[in-house]
Amino acid sequence: MADRYQSFTRTAPGRFLTKRLGLPQPAPLRRWSAEQPALDGPVLHLTAGKPAVDLAPVLAHTGLDVRTGGAERPAAVVVDATGVRTVEALAEVHAALHPVVRAIADSGRVVVLGAPPDPADHHQSAVQQGLEGFVRSLGKEIGRGRTVNLVRLTDAASAESTLRFLLSPKSAFVDGQVIEVREAERVVPEDWDRPLAGRTALVTGAARGIGASVAQTLARDGAHVVVLDVPQAEEEARALAGRLGGTALGLDITAADAADRIAAVLPDGRLDVLVHNAGITRDRRLVNMPAERWASVLDVNLASVLHTTDTLLAQGLIPRGGRITATASIAGIAGNSGQTNYAASKAGIVGLVRALAPRALAEHGVTVNAVAPGFIETRMTAAVPLMIREAGRRMNSLVQGGLPVDVAETHAWFANPASGGVNGQVVRVCGQSMLGA
Repeated sequence: MADRYQSFTRTAPGRFLTKRLGLPQPAPLRRWSAEQPALDGPVLHLTAGKPAVDLAPVLAHTGLDVRTGGAERPAAVVVDATGVRTVEALAEVHAALHPVVRAIADSGRVVVLGAPPDPADHHQSAVQQGLEGFVRSLGKEIGRGRTVNLVRLTDAASAESTLRFLLSPKSAFVDGQVIEVREAERVVPEDWDRPLAGRTALVTGAARGIGASVAQTLARDGAHVVVLDVPQAEEEARALAGRLGGTALGLDITAADAADRIAAVLPDGRLDVLVHNAGITRDRRLVNMPAERWASVLDVNLASVLHTTDTLLAQGLIPRGGRITATASIAGIAGNSGQTNYAASKAGIVGLVRALAPRALAEHGVTVNAVAPGFIETRMTAAVPLMIREAGRRMNSLVQGGLPVDVAETHAWFANPASGGVNGQVVRVCGQSMLGA
C-alpha cells in the first residue's frame, strides 16, 4: 500500500501544512538501482584519536571518491575512532563531525568506526561504549534520509564488504545499528557486482513478499536461487524461479524430511547460502490463544529453522565459506501485544544466532547472522488498521516504513563471500525504530 502521507508531504501544500503543524516530513530514501548503484558525491574520511587500523587502503579499494578534506557536500562521512581510549580523545569525534554534519547530502551516510570494548581497560571500554550512545542519538536527529551506524572492528581488511554496504544505497533503512566485524580470512569476489556467481542459495518462504525480494536480490548478485515455499504457493514459486533462472521447491518446511528434500534439488549437491525467511503469524492475546495457534507459529518460525539447519550442517551440505541467515523481527527484541507466540519465535532466532555462530564458524567455517525487520511495507502490514499502520511507519528516525528490498539487501550483505568477518550479528532493518534497543 502506498504511503499517502509521505506523498502528500512532497507537494507544496503538504510541505507548508506539515511544517506549520510541526508534523514529520519523511525524506525520499535513495535505494540501489542498476542505473544509480552508488551514492552521489565523495566520502569524507576523518579520524579521532590515533587510529588503531589502517583504513585508507580498504576505502581506496572500494572505488569510492575518498577524501580527507575539502568535500563541500559529502555523500558520506567515515570517522575512524578505533583508537579512542580516553574521554579527551572522545571529544575528537565531536570535533570531527560537528563542522561537517550539516553539509552531508540527503540520504547520506555517517559511519563511525570503533573498537570492541576492552574488559582490561575500563577507560577504553567506557568511551568506546560511549560511541554507541553517540551514534544512536545522532541517528535520531540528523534527518533528511541520512543514516548513522557504528562498526566495531580490529581488522580493517575484514570490514570491506560491510563498508561497501553501509556506504551505498543498499543500506537505506539500516540506521542506528552497532555491527561487530571480526578478523577473518580475506576473500575478494572476482566481481563485486556479482559476488555470489557460481553459488547456490536457498530462500524459504520465497514465493512472495520479503522472501521474493531476497530471492531476487541474491539472483541479482549472481546466485542460483532455490525458491522454496509451501505447496499451496508452488505456482508463484515456479513463476519467480523461472524469471530468476532458479529452481522452485514446493515444501512444507516443518516436514520431517525437509532437509533431505532440499538436498535432493541442489544443482551441485551443495548449499552456499541458506536464508531462513519462512514465517507465519497467528496473533491473539495469550489469554485467548489456544495451544494450536502457539504451536503452529513456533513450528514454522523456530523449530523448522533449528531442525533444518542442524541437519544440513551435519550432512556437510553447507561448505566452508557458507552463509546462514535468518529473518528475525523487532517484535522478538521489543515484544508486541498480541504476539507472544510470534515474538517468542523471533527472539528464538536471535538466541540461535548468538549460540550457533561461534560454533558453526569454528567447526564448519560457516557464518550465522539474522536480519530483524521493523515496519516493512508488505501485504501483511497493509492489512493492519490505519492508525496502527501510521504509528508503525512514523515511529522511527526515518519516519517511514521500509521496503522488502531493504531486508533483502541486508541478507545479501551477510551472504557475500567477503563478509566472513560478520558473524553472530542481529542487524535491525527498521529505520532506527523507537521500539526496543
